[in-house]
This record gives sequence, structure tokens and C-alpha cells, in this order.
Amino acid sequence: MDYTTKLSRQINDLPRSGIRDFFELVIGRTDVISLGVGEPDKPTPWPIREAAIRSLEKGQTTYTSNLGLESLRIAISEYVENLFRVKYDPKTEILVTVGVSEALDIAYRAVLNPGDEVIYHEPCYVSYSPSIKMAYGVPVVVETREENQFALMAADVEKAITPKTKVIALNFPTNPTGGIMPPEELEKIAQLCVKHDLICFTDEIYCELLYDNRQHKSIVEYPGMKERTVLLHGFSKAFAMTGWRLGYACAPAPLREAMMKIHQYCMLCAPIMSQMAGLEALKLGAAAFEDMRQSYEQRRNFVVAKLNEMGLHCFNPGGAFYVFPDIRSTGLTSKEFALGLLERKSVAVVPGNAFGVAGEGFVRCCYATAPELLEKAMALMAEYVTEIRNEKAKAI
Repeated sequence: MDYTTKLSRQINDLPRSGIRDFFELVIGRTDVISLGVGEPDKPTPWPIREAAIRSLEKGQTTYTSNLGLESLRIAISEYVENLFRVKYDPKTEILVTVGVSEALDIAYRAVLNPGDEVIYHEPCYVSYSPSIKMAYGVPVVVETREENQFALMAADVEKAITPKTKVIALNFPTNPTGGIMPPEELEKIAQLCVKHDLICFTDEIYCELLYDNRQHKSIVEYPGMKERTVLLHGFSKAFAMTGWRLGYACAPAPLREAMMKIHQYCMLCAPIMSQMAGLEALKLGAAAFEDMRQSYEQRRNFVVAKLNEMGLHCFNPGGAFYVFPDIRSTGLTSKEFALGLLERKSVAVVPGNAFGVAGEGFVRCCYATAPELLEKAMALMAEYVTEIRNEKAKAI
């Protein structure tokens, strides 16, 4: 059978994940220090795991409501109000999902018609453009730049707005750069959303992981924004629960209802064991992640200093657990640099162009890695950079 004529054109045109393609090269190698996978290096805190174990021992292995456990939605409402200073009704405005990725997917499918435009920023997590295309929308890229510490500038957003624009999508702190939004720019973007009657999707998955005594501000907090915003959040990063696949969406009731219709047919509900674990995570709150956050801040400081010492300029990111050093001074492309580092020094980083064209000339390093491995990885990377520069000098 000729599958070229049988597969969906929408899917045929999608690229494979640049992250996963690169890490196919790493699978099976035990000698590699990985700074590539974006997840905490510690297991889920024990009280959270214990809550899931207790639920299994009690035989709690059934479906839940499509919306998620009511007790979890109540806890989410309280947590979100404390974090973002906005109140959501757990009965009508909150949906528990299978990770934030599902929440983002069904949010796009709930609002987009073919040809509707979505403005989003790059470099960004690899799923943003494909998620828009799979919902038959049109991705419109606004580049963020290192000179602005990879924050999204409202003036750039305004230039991208057309009569077909329906959604502005945000993710701050950002994967892969660790960039955060200055409140004054965020407020301007909120004003653009109100002025042009746009919907906003804001992915807040890294918002607990901020450094240098920063306080998080979400676009949903600004006047006129709750009624037009889908707030996406989950448990993967702050609570070290990547494998539990648990997220949630907070949205005005009509938007939440539209998302629920898709969710109930494609996912039905998130696993009850994960939901019970999530309930315990929210009860613990910052006690579950504050020590880890402080450790990340120390690791960030170390890695940024070492990268700058070796001549790879790297700004000091305000959140998440990534650094995004500029490798253009080596004369290599992002992919050449990453492949060479893996082949010569057995250190894995992700080429910046995996996160969009704007990421070319950079690589992503995840510092949610054991400190002793970070030290070794930075030493090996410094050796690699020195070798490249020596080879370049000899070739002149």
C-alpha cells in the first residue's frame, strides 16, 4: 500500500520533534552526561508518591468525572487563587487534563477554525507550532531576542496582529531560554488582547521556579483578561511529576465546556492515581519544591558562570531550569556544536534550532542535573570549546 496518499496531509507536513530526534543518538549510551531532558533530576517527593500508593491499596482504580476529581478541582482553585490572585469556580471553570500538553491541544481545537491565526513566540517548546497546525490554525511567529533576555516585546506582537488573529499564546518562564516577562510588557500585551478582542493561552508550567527573589505575574491578573484567558498549569516541573501526566486548565465556563467536550471523547479523564497524587502535592504546596528550587538557583549560577568563563555568552535566566548559551563564536551551527560535543566529550545538549529558527546559534542545557555531573559536563564543554577554537586558529 502507498501510504503517501493515505495519511493525513496535516500530519505528513509536521516535523518530528527536534529534541527527540537528537536524543535517539543518546539512547543506550551509558557514558553520556545528559543536559538535554527537561525534567527534574529528583523523584517525586515521597508524600506525593505515598498518596498514590494509598489510593491503589484502597482499590481506587476507577474512572473519575470527565472534569477530574471534585476534591482536586477545589484544591486547584485554592492553589491558583493563592498563586495568581484570580478565583476560578471548581465546578464550571476548571478541567483536569492528561498533562499540560493535552490541555494546550484541546484548547486550540476548542477555539480555532481553519485559517485562524495564533501568535506565539520562538524560541519555544517544540509542540507549539504543531499543536496549532493540528487544529487547522495558522502559526504566526514572533521572535524573542537575547538582548531582551528572550522576553516578548508588545511592539513586536502588535505588528503581527491581523484581522485573522484569534489567539496569543504565552509561555513564561520559557522553555528553552528561561526567559521571563517584565510586568510592563505583559501589561501592554494584555491591553492588546482587550483592544483586539483576542483570546490568550498562557502556559504557566514553570511559574514556581523563579530566582533572585522574583515574584511571578500572570497575564490573567490584568483587567479584562480572565474572561479571555485559558490558564494552563500542571504538576510536572515544580512537583517533579513528569511521568504522572497531570495538568489542568482554568478558563471561562464556555471555553472550559468546549474543551471538556473534546477531552471526554479523546481522553475521558486523567488517571485517578495521578489525581490523588496531585491532591497531595497541592496540600504540600511550596514545601514540596522550595528546597529543589533553591538548589536549581545555585546550579543556574554555577552553569552561567562557567559558560561565560569559556567564552560562550549566556544571559542569566530568571526562571525554569534551562540556560541558552550563544555558541556562534565557535563558528559552528547549533547542530554541529551539539553533535560534536556528544561525539567528542559524551555530553548531550539540545541544538537551539529544535525550538524554532530563532534558536539557531544557541544550545539548550538543562541544569536540573546532579551538581557533580554539572561540574564534569562544564569541564568537558570547556575542553571542547578550546579544541574547536584551536582547530579554527590552525586552519587560518
